[in-house]
Amino acid sequence: MTQMPAIKPNPHYRKSALRDRMWKYRYHYLLFIPVLVVTFLFYYLPIGGIRFSFFRYTPFSPPSWVGWANFERLLFQRPAFWTAFNNTLILSLSNLALSMICSVVLSLLLNEVSTRWVKRSLQTVVYLPHFLSWVVVAAIFTIILAPGNNPATSGLINAYLLKWGIVQKPIYFLADSKWWTPVYLFISRWKETGWGTVIFLATLTSISPDLYEAAQIDGAGRWRQMLNVTLPALANTFVVVLILNLSKVMNLFESVLVLQNARVERATEVIQTYVYHTALTAQSAEYGYPTAVGLFRSLISSVLVISCNFASKKINGRGIL
Repeated sequence: MTQMPAIKPNPHYRKSALRDRMWKYRYHYLLFIPVLVVTFLFYYLPIGGIRFSFFRYTPFSPPSWVGWANFERLLFQRPAFWTAFNNTLILSLSNLALSMICSVVLSLLLNEVSTRWVKRSLQTVVYLPHFLSWVVVAAIFTIILAPGNNPATSGLINAYLLKWGIVQKPIYFLADSKWWTPVYLFISRWKETGWGTVIFLATLTSISPDLYEAAQIDGAGRWRQMLNVTLPALANTFVVVLILNLSKVMNLFESVLVLQNARVERATEVIQTYVYHTALTAQSAEYGYPTAVGLFRSLISSVLVISCNFASKKINGRGIL
């Protein structure tokens, strides 16, 4: 039997087809150019600044090569860095765990609301805090949690604690290291939980009603339907959201900075605020060492994301990277 010769692809045809597609969608490419420029200027171009992590560099002297000295300082000579590193992990991982739990629970509760206008109204109410600036949120809770000598001059919380005799003297929640962390986690969940339900609600609305009807025919109640239909359908979305949020674990900055004060600075210092205080305060104003800290933070974030993605592939057989 005669074997047919293999047909080789024509590279000129491929180039012509590519040109035709680009010309057909030329207006889409034109609309994409501003996004490409902004992304390059503000995300890729600054990457070249990591070279300063190998220099001693201040605004008052030219850069001088120091090699790995900045990394040796942060790893072996600066206990303040490790304090900030531990605080970052504790706050971020606690916030991440609470975020996933609260977002899933709230999305399940909202999904159970059958009246359409009530459901939309509740969604609007829980989404609104996300659009408030952290500066505004910090101002609101500073007023609510403010201490005072009597209920008339205290913030709302201390006023009721004093009025009901629960405490004998006001609590300065944001200036007490014992209270600061739980208060910060509560404020973060108040602000972001509603927005975190968006993806989970989208997944819930995409579940086929036939699955619930089949479960009802088999005699499953609402609880069993949630365990056997709803939660398995949310599993892949849960993993995707977890991996995406892990990439931001080391990025705490604005939310911590606006709630910090001198009395709790050591207990609340995170890597980003540590970089800010090291690089931009008048006492130090050095750029090489903070750049090394930022590079180290980025490497830790990459390791966390890759590890979680690898675990997802082992457990579910798929990842998102």
